[in-house]
Amino acid sequence: MTATPKTRALLRPGRAAALALGLLALAACERHAPQNRPPEPGDRAVATVGDQTVWASDVKREAVAQGLIGEGEPLDISSLTFHQVLDEVIDQKLLAAEAIRRKFDDEPLVKRRLAAARERILGDALIEAEVEHAVSDSAIQGLYDEQVRLSKQTDEFHARQIVSASQADADAVRKALGGGAPFDALAMQRSTDAATRFNGGDLGYVAADAMPQAYASALAGAKPGDIVGPFKADAGWVVLKLEDRRPEKPLSMEQARPQIVRFLHFSEVRDVLGRLRQKTPTKLLIGPAQDVPGAPREPASAPAGPAASATPAAASAAAANPTEKTP
Repeated sequence: MTATPKTRALLRPGRAAALALGLLALAACERHAPQNRPPEPGDRAVATVGDQTVWASDVKREAVAQGLIGEGEPLDISSLTFHQVLDEVIDQKLLAAEAIRRKFDDEPLVKRRLAAARERILGDALIEAEVEHAVSDSAIQGLYDEQVRLSKQTDEFHARQIVSASQADADAVRKALGGGAPFDALAMQRSTDAATRFNGGDLGYVAADAMPQAYASALAGAKPGDIVGPFKADAGWVVLKLEDRRPEKPLSMEQARPQIVRFLHFSEVRDVLGRLRQKTPTKLLIGPAQDVPGAPREPASAPAGPAASATPAAASAAAANPTEKTP
């Protein structure tokens, strides 16, 4: 059988199993829920499958789960993406309804998976509610103000450089500059640094704490217009001309906001789980983790493929070891 675009999405490793289980977990609730009432304000019915209604929010939620759009991003119901995902949601509902007709939901293994899917959904709902409360505009502004207050601002330098292979060559460059030779022209003629020689040795604006120590030390007391050097650096012997010097500007609120939101989100997940673990003692009944090549990572009965969304435990682990620093 040749896989069509519609079937390819369902044939992705673990995708069909995970989606079918998720729909089975919600099917019992859907059978008792009013089908003609929008689940969200302003929602729109976009299809029916038997006696079930497919809402625009169902399609958007599936698009988010597949990573096609971000949480909160719009999805036009006339777009090709919307219609492709809608087609998949219809297929998923058909599969789930047929599975229920065949009483798959009464099988012990399926019941275990349905229970796990229900717990995941409930846990995600709790985290969403807690995070919505914690990640407020006032919390974001407060953390931004604190980081600006605590951060150590340095100077930014706009300089040009001429790099020479030896101190004698660098001394000759300095002498030529003292005789009135234009710095940018001399950089093009004499500098050995291929990255900057053809733009007159221009280094642009660089913060003092982001440049090599030899450069920062040489420019520490310089004023715009000064010629500095020669001094020894990793690239060779360097002569600099300081074009401008200004205080480093902190990140704006808009630039810092995504990092702050991510930090507050992870912190809230970590705090919620910390409180719950204190309230309900947990005990591992197995030994510590070992990195054994080729060892099975999960029970054979577990569905294949990655989870559709990050679990609270995963988010907590990320909070403990964030890869991006806040501003």
